[in-house]
Amino acid sequence: MNILEVKNLKVWDVNSGKEIIQDSSFHLKSGSCLAIVGESGSGKSVTCRAIMRLNRSSLHQTGNILLKGENINLLSEKEMRKKRGRNLCMILQNGMSAFDPSCVVGVHLRETLAEHFNWSKNEMEVKMTGAMESVMLKNPTEIMNKYPHQLSGGMLQRIMIALAIVLEPDIIIADEPTTALDTISQFEVVEQFIKLRERMGCSMIFISHDLGVVRKIADDVMVMKDGEIIERGKTEAIFSEAQHEYTKYLVSTRLALSDNFKKVMGEGLLVAEG
Repeated sequence: MNILEVKNLKVWDVNSGKEIIQDSSFHLKSGSCLAIVGESGSGKSVTCRAIMRLNRSSLHQTGNILLKGENINLLSEKEMRKKRGRNLCMILQNGMSAFDPSCVVGVHLRETLAEHFNWSKNEMEVKMTGAMESVMLKNPTEIMNKYPHQLSGGMLQRIMIALAIVLEPDIIIADEPTTALDTISQFEVVEQFIKLRERMGCSMIFISHDLGVVRKIADDVMVMKDGEIIERGKTEAIFSEAQHEYTKYLVSTRLALSDNFKKVMGEGLLVAEG
């Protein structure tokens, strides 16, 4: 059963006429994790923002985006706002940009939850506190009274994951969630994503440069280059018997990097434990 079907998605810049996504079609199976990989500028993030309908206004899109059979590409902005967070939850690359810098984190969390649930302030706090503790954030009440700039990138990412736990969306879209983090934080955040999948059984689209992470978390992989899907398949098949030259190049270069990451991680964990 497919929870999401994207059919003939095209995205172009109305100012330049440049086509950014060229007739993409793919699906996400219910309960599975699809990784989208490719170098910067390949169209990964634009594809995911197109699903959320969050690309900048100069980017126009056509095609069908079916979420549980409903074509969300036809919804009004007001109807789409109801889907975001509750049905489709996006965890951004830079945690700082996801929060309003002018108010404490707890205000953002309460406003988001109030949009989707008729919970009292106390209910929201109880649910958020439990979720934050489950992603290894100590002193949740203290954290919720801090401004985003007072928290690290890794903490902000984990707050977004905790919010997703409370929202229980149908699909979580994670756009390069570990890029802005240091090595130890990367490891911790990836572990939280794996636990999130185990706990909620939710469907996930995971964008990442790091093929080591992709291999660990994804069931299926889709490779993009210059706005086109050039290869897709089961994760192990992509790693062991890639067909396209570009995929082979990505796998060889990125795995070399990720082997180095593992080595650093091993040392990092020894330091952390010691």
